[in-house]
Amino acid sequence: MNKWQRIIAVCAAMAGLGLLATATPALAAETKEAAKDLFLTGDAKCTRCHDEADSPQLLALGKTKHGTNADKRTPSCTSCHGESEKHLGHKGSDKPPKPDVTFGKNTQTPAADRDGACLNCHQKDGKRMFWKGSQHQAGDIVCSSCHQVHAAQDKVRDKRTQTEVCFTCHKEQRALSNKPSHHPIPEGKMTCSDCHNPHGSAGPKQLVKDSVNATCYTCHAEKRGPFIHAHQPVTDDCSNCHNPHGTTADTLLKTRAPFLCLSCHDPSSHPGNVPGLASNVDMSKNANGTSLGATTPRDNINSSGVVGKTQGLSCMNCHTNIHGSNNPMNSTRAIRFWR
Repeated sequence: MNKWQRIIAVCAAMAGLGLLATATPALAAETKEAAKDLFLTGDAKCTRCHDEADSPQLLALGKTKHGTNADKRTPSCTSCHGESEKHLGHKGSDKPPKPDVTFGKNTQTPAADRDGACLNCHQKDGKRMFWKGSQHQAGDIVCSSCHQVHAAQDKVRDKRTQTEVCFTCHKEQRALSNKPSHHPIPEGKMTCSDCHNPHGSAGPKQLVKDSVNATCYTCHAEKRGPFIHAHQPVTDDCSNCHNPHGTTADTLLKTRAPFLCLSCHDPSSHPGNVPGLASNVDMSKNANGTSLGATTPRDNINSSGVVGKTQGLSCMNCHTNIHGSNNPMNSTRAIRFWR
């Protein structure tokens, strides 16, 4: 190799080194851009594989509060799913092993571990202090059974769609809420969490208050009292007379009057006659005139289910303030709970 050939070779080598030095930062920048977090701190190691093609759409998490990067409380992927080193380090065409904690229908993760992933953050405010030992927790109902974390809209947190989630298990309540007399749940004015706390409570039936009556009084304050003359079944438990999820009788009563009243009150003790019955009704015969074979008073029900000949009458025609009365004249059983 002559002198000029050596000079040309050295220049070419130097030019190649210059191009390499220029390309190296660009290549590094491109690699860094590809590994950039999308919405959570450290999510690049997950989002490099999990993209918009996932089903369900896992990246929809970025549209929820769990994807708010400005909030320091926002968790990362590994906060819920564990470090999952085997899942992240998998290479090849075979199906990768599942993350340490999964939440799907076919998950093998114990319920306690799935709940723990949520309660690590969501039990700090004390709002879910009754979760352990609650009816849902005892039945292995976990947070992800009702909540959709990766969905842009969590159905159970929306008043318009919450009942769809609850009715998935509580089918009896679905049927009752569609009866003629019901709370405005199908109309979207009320929802299950208005009365129940699904995360548990100190009251019965996971009610938001410590008792049935206290829960009812949050809306029906006029029934609270105190009254001079209190109706004992009312002060004891509203559900003695009402079925809050729905009935076929008016005002959510379990049975229409007077039959509901007669389930506690002995008809023979009513002053004058059996309540709701005319004194001149022949109690020994039914509406068709057929003898009942008895001479003592008893319910005489016609084909329409109405007692005696007094169609449309009930105890509450006279006893209008059935929840309690402040009438100072209500000193005898004859006029108790009148206006």
